[in-house]
Amino acid sequence: MSIPTEARETLRAVAVRPGWVVLAVLVVPFLLGLSVPPALQYVPLAASVAVLGLPHGAVDHLAVERARGESPTYRGMARVGVLYALLGGAYLALWYLVPVLAFVLFIAITWAHWGQGDVYALVAIEQVSHLRTRAQRALAAAVRGGLPMLVPLVSYPGQYREVAALLVGRFGVTAADLAPLFAAETRLALGGGFAALTLVALAVGARRGDGLTDPGWRVDALETGLLWAFFLAVPPVLAIGVYFPLWHSVRHIARLALVDPRAAGALSRGDWRAALARFARDAAPLTAVSLVFLGGFYLLVPVRPTGLPETVGLYLVLIAVLTLPHVVVVSLMDRAEGVWSVGSGG
Repeated sequence: MSIPTEARETLRAVAVRPGWVVLAVLVVPFLLGLSVPPALQYVPLAASVAVLGLPHGAVDHLAVERARGESPTYRGMARVGVLYALLGGAYLALWYLVPVLAFVLFIAITWAHWGQGDVYALVAIEQVSHLRTRAQRALAAAVRGGLPMLVPLVSYPGQYREVAALLVGRFGVTAADLAPLFAAETRLALGGGFAALTLVALAVGARRGDGLTDPGWRVDALETGLLWAFFLAVPPVLAIGVYFPLWHSVRHIARLALVDPRAAGALSRGDWRAALARFARDAAPLTAVSLVFLGGFYLLVPVRPTGLPETVGLYLVLIAVLTLPHVVVVSLMDRAEGVWSVGSGG
């Protein structure tokens, strides 16, 4: 991945560092005991639906060919369309047939995807040197993806369970089959094991890099610590509502801009607004299609939403259906850009 220094600096300033600030600012009041009414916690996630949530995956039809250095073709777009129809359709059917299993798969898929997104940001944008092997990068992905997916289970099991019920509840069942997951001993074992995994990942990174003075390792450690504090302190619905658009989605949009020659050129000039405008133009058609699909989905689920939490639950099911083929597209981008190649980005 050869990214001009100017473009990387622009993205650090507008797509990475602001996320640090937002999460850090939110952590403090919750550590001091702030309480937010449950209904208000859904607002950030609902507000981001058409702005950063759905749009961040709405350029998949162009992304793979651009990542390969090619101009998008109708054949390439059609392939991505077929991918979405087959994988998304099969996963949607699973939600109707076995919703509890579909929910568990959603957690696993999102864990993997959010982890791979952060590995790309570390390798390509931050150009860290301590993630020297595929195994290290896989370990980093496991930690980064697990922070938003697992840590809230440890800190807010009640709300985590409520969200699970919101999703599977659209299909006429309860989350009773997940009850063992919320047992105190299970959460203690998962939390302790994951904390150990985090420390191992950072320790191996420090050893493989230039020790505690390695600037790339420091960025990795800072982000990891910040995310641990954020997901321990902030209620899960609000935490994901902030993290998904302002951390994960923004970083993926940055990646999409880098594979678009015109947007990348604008970033190299420091003109992030022009790059964002290019992305918005590319994402607008399929974002509109996704919103129409969400409306149709509302009519087709066995149990229709009756309030904001239930509607957000329905939206999350749609995100789940779209995430599976989206992960395949991002994995193809990873391969084209050498994200998992030893020595890339370092």
